Amino acid sequence: MGASRPTKASSAGVRKSMQSNKGRDTGPELALRRAAHALGLRYRVSVRPIPSVRRTADLVFTKAKVAVFLDGCFWHGCPAHHTVAKTNADYWAEKLLGNRERDRDTDRRLAEAGWRVLRVWEHEDPTEAAARIAELVRGSQ
Repeated sequence: MGASRPTKASSAGVRKSMQSNKGRDTGPELALRRAAHALGLRYRVSVRPIPSVRRTADLVFTKAKVAVFLDGCFWHGCPAHHTVAKTNADYWAEKLLGNRERDRDTDRRLAEAGWRVLRVWEHEDPTEAAARIAELVRGSQ
């Protein structure tokens, strides 16, 4: 991402909307955590799997070295649900590209450190996603 990227929202309404986006404890996150907890899984929430790397996973299973990221369809470019922004399209295309590159870099860094990464889309059924998490976590122990 270059220096040409605009730093201001295109309107006051857009600014207000973006400020209201939560960084954690979103509806999909809470549903996934409830489903994982119901399966007996215990985890840490919103922590860095590798403290020296500024990347925060949504659910972290420290002992099993499993990091789970719940990716938003808009923010991470879901192939099924991502929509192209109508306003400030160049900015958002660059932002999405940067997010996806960061996701790949995060996955690589964690794998190199012996972690297993699971990415879940926000639209996925939380019960099914929790079952995948349980399989990965229990397979690690």
